[in-house]
Amino acid sequence: MKVQTEVLVTDLLNRTNQLIREAEELKTKPEEALNYKEHAESWSVLECLEHLNLYGRFYLPEIKKRITASSSASEPVFKSGWLGNYFANSMLPKEKLNKMKTFKNMNPLNSKLDKKVIDEFIIQQREMLQLLEASRKVSLNKTRTAISISKLIKLKLGDTFRFVIYHNQRHMVQALRLRSVTLLQNQ
Repeated sequence: MKVQTEVLVTDLLNRTNQLIREAEELKTKPEEALNYKEHAESWSVLECLEHLNLYGRFYLPEIKKRITASSSASEPVFKSGWLGNYFANSMLPKEKLNKMKTFKNMNPLNSKLDKKVIDEFIIQQREMLQLLEASRKVSLNKTRTAISISKLIKLKLGDTFRFVIYHNQRHMVQALRLRSVTLLQNQ
């Protein structure tokens, strides 16, 4: 994938702002509905967002550290790496979400959660907006970040942003579907 850097950053800012709006809307729902599960092994709305918070606790500091340490200036075009592009595209929300196995340390199944999960998610998304703005001054191609499954594998910063934000969108779609099911159950 090859794209104008400014087009990519603007797209990711728009996606993140949409996530914040959706999370704010979820905050208006009763906690009971946000903890509703279709069955014992499925996630609730709050578990979906806690899963994203767990990833955010790794990626946000990692991205910030790499932007701060970067000495590479921004380029007009971002060219995705093959692995980063694969990871990012695999996270994009689709009509029928394919199930993926979650790493145990990132699985919030059966956690006792409240609306503070949504507050943390919104805080993390606002931090993401700041990092995206800061990324305009560095190379999205040459600045590289570690990934949560291995510190040995490094992705281009542009791919890391795409992966994390698409992953956030994927699980927000899941959470919003659950919210719809919950509303139907309560009618």
